[in-house]
Amino acid sequence: MKIAIVGAGPSGLYLAILVKRRCPHWQVSVVEQNAADSTFGFGVVLADTGLSRLKAADEATYDAMVGKMTFTTHQIITTKETPIAVKRPNAGGGAIARIDLLHVLQDAAKDAGVDIRFGTRIQHPNDLRQFGLDDADVIVGADGINSVVRSAYESEFGTTRESLTNHFAWFGVGKAFPTAALVFREYEGGAFIAHYYPYGPSNSTFVAECDDATWQRLGMEQMSAVQRQALFEKVFAPELGGHTLISNNSAWRQFPVIRNAHWTSGRFVLIGDAETSAHFSIGSGTRIAMDDAIALADALVADGDDPGAAPLERLARFAKARGQEKSKLIGASEKSYRWYEDIAKWMRQFSPLEFIYAFMTRTGRVSDERLAAAYPELVRQIEAERSQGTSSKDAIHGQVA
Repeated sequence: MKIAIVGAGPSGLYLAILVKRRCPHWQVSVVEQNAADSTFGFGVVLADTGLSRLKAADEATYDAMVGKMTFTTHQIITTKETPIAVKRPNAGGGAIARIDLLHVLQDAAKDAGVDIRFGTRIQHPNDLRQFGLDDADVIVGADGINSVVRSAYESEFGTTRESLTNHFAWFGVGKAFPTAALVFREYEGGAFIAHYYPYGPSNSTFVAECDDATWQRLGMEQMSAVQRQALFEKVFAPELGGHTLISNNSAWRQFPVIRNAHWTSGRFVLIGDAETSAHFSIGSGTRIAMDDAIALADALVADGDDPGAAPLERLARFAKARGQEKSKLIGASEKSYRWYEDIAKWMRQFSPLEFIYAFMTRTGRVSDERLAAAYPELVRQIEAERSQGTSSKDAIHGQVA
């Protein structure tokens, strides 16, 4: 089988590795518009549940990734200037510099014999002809939110788009925060959010966010990128401790919600953000994309060289097997970003502990029983506050339903 993969991000590279190691005589090629050492962003999170699947899929690559990861056991959530430590269940997962993750995957792909072509931009899948890949049995769009593979066949994939209202940008910080944290802060009548976590001995990712009402009220549309950055450095000065935010293509955006009614169109298939954009508030975008790669690799190689298992049948198997599980994760992502769209209301309405309760249960995937099992000390604190009559559990259930 001949497979062409557009995009050498985590999902594209991981797919190439898994397929080539299990079917080394197949031709697997990856086309990437950026250079091998180019990356945008800083660190990415890989939770413990996702890591266990990566270990099962390819232990050697897992070991290489874990060796470069920074692990934390707590998350600090601050609202109304009250920080509350939430101990993560199990190992807690960790973060890795995106460039380190890419280098691990690039090295593994090369060792497996994958043909990777960096610095090669295509505008349409037909452009694969210049590399002798236009006749590939399977062409994979692993090229992110701005996928050229998806754009070429949007009507066939049934693509829909929506933009959320909150504004955000990804930055770095030249310090390692002691743990991951979320800070929800009111400043000059606006609602500001900082999501940050360490991904190395001296570096952290820092996602800056505010709701649209804040953006409009403070005139941020008219500000330069430097002025917006300076504003967030002022708002979160207590956390930054004199450090400045580091920009790396840190463009301010409103999150694009990409959905596709169909994952495949003939020999074309989408994975990762090209197929469905996962909102950063659930911290699982890279994990979901790499899980897509695992599922697609399983579907492609299951029958080996059996001529009776046509490529299109293998792709249909992938969509069926992966669709139900991924739809649950994406459903959780949607509930999460809808909750964040009303963040100013939750910040005003809830006490710090009830805010955390609403935050932890916002996706509908965490019941009271599951919350108590995973975070017993947190639940004891919440129940103690409720027993004093200072908050209303029923009111919160009504707001997050």
